[in-house]
Amino acid sequence: MRKLLIATTNAGKINEYKSLLKDEPFELVTLNDVKITVPVEEDGETFEENAVKKAVHYSYFSGLPVIADDGGIEVEALGGEPGVKSRRWPGYEAGDEELVEMMVEKMKGVPWEKRSARFKVFLAFALPGEDEVWVREGSHEGYIAEEPTSFSEGYPFRSVFWLPEFKKTLGELSPEEEAGVVLHRKKAIGQLLPIIKEKLRA
Repeated sequence: MRKLLIATTNAGKINEYKSLLKDEPFELVTLNDVKITVPVEEDGETFEENAVKKAVHYSYFSGLPVIADDGGIEVEALGGEPGVKSRRWPGYEAGDEELVEMMVEKMKGVPWEKRSARFKVFLAFALPGEDEVWVREGSHEGYIAEEPTSFSEGYPFRSVFWLPEFKKTLGELSPEEEAGVVLHRKKAIGQLLPIIKEKLRA
């Protein structure tokens, strides 16, 4: 069974990928599993640039096929912020609670009709020794809630991302509810999976 490296140390992302790919014919490994500690500077101006950079970087150092992503939340009332800076919005790598507090503060007084937002992710797949990188995008529309709810570690903005179809924040969804909705990362992996399976079978 071919190995596929998930290029992240985010526990939430790792669990989500393992769930999304649990029925696929390859062994998922993480950066911790392969003991890679060489960091990559996420200095791209777009989610896509960062995703590609991470995929190529970790494929080179691991010698394995890699999936890497970069994404975040874009808020209309904030001109698309935090966008590519989602985790580093204050100007440094911020914790979950700090990011949520910052979002709530910046959105104070913004009327509901102007609180639209979207989660967006770019997922990149790279093979060692190959120049081509395959990239697919996924997004999901919602609104920024006035107060946060519960959230999973590593996914701070889920606590304020309100889904009209459920009348709940993403952080409030049960596992069954979340499994029934095609969120941004699921959309991206669904588009990229046929390419991954073809290349790993070759």
